[in-house]
Amino acid sequence: MNILVLTAVFSAGIASAYDIPQNLQQIYNNHKSGKCNNKLAGGFTDGIGGATTFAYCGDINGAIFLHSLGNGGQYDNMDVDCDGANNHGGDCANDPSGQSQTAFMDSLPQYGIQDLDANVHPYVVFGNAGFDPQSYGMEPLSVMAVVCNNQLLYGIWGDTNGYDSTGEASIALAQMCYPNDGLTGDNGHGPDDVFYIGFTGNGAVPGGSADWQAGDRWTFEASIKDLGDRLVASLQA
Repeated sequence: MNILVLTAVFSAGIASAYDIPQNLQQIYNNHKSGKCNNKLAGGFTDGIGGATTFAYCGDINGAIFLHSLGNGGQYDNMDVDCDGANNHGGDCANDPSGQSQTAFMDSLPQYGIQDLDANVHPYVVFGNAGFDPQSYGMEPLSVMAVVCNNQLLYGIWGDTNGYDSTGEASIALAQMCYPNDGLTGDNGHGPDDVFYIGFTGNGAVPGGSADWQAGDRWTFEASIKDLGDRLVASLQA
């Protein structure tokens, strides 16, 4: 009985991570070592090293992504964010900097929740002091694509960073990307190989079609997958 249950849970986890479509893999490869020709804002760090080579780039039509020219071209890391509801719950118990609210909490009561829960909602921290993605067409609580650990996952633009650090996601998304790495509120993914893509326009906002009241991260992930797939399919390599 226990073996069957464990097998079912393991299989569900594997099924919830998606293969990278060919167009997105080509985009990942093409832009990693290339120069950002349409730099929207730069001078940011990855929150670990001191290099201020990280920038928000607009080279992909209809999208904004994080990129750095460091080390011959790279993307970003994945620090863990625990802000929002239940900010010290689960593996966020050791987070030294968790805050009790996220940037767009005022928009969430219409969906039946008071704020995002970092343990449930796979959200991305995107935008910094001096750079607001809304100025370039992104909408709060819109779907984002994240290429991590040689797979594709979707998240929500759910928070911002008030300083110069980039490359950050909720504990839910971090553990979905790297389930075997023991990530916690005080331990993230260091290598700068995570590709964060935000989509511009109202069409990227799931609104009430997302299961905001989901009881677990994979249920919420499933509720935004169809929209995420359409957004990724629209990207031109």
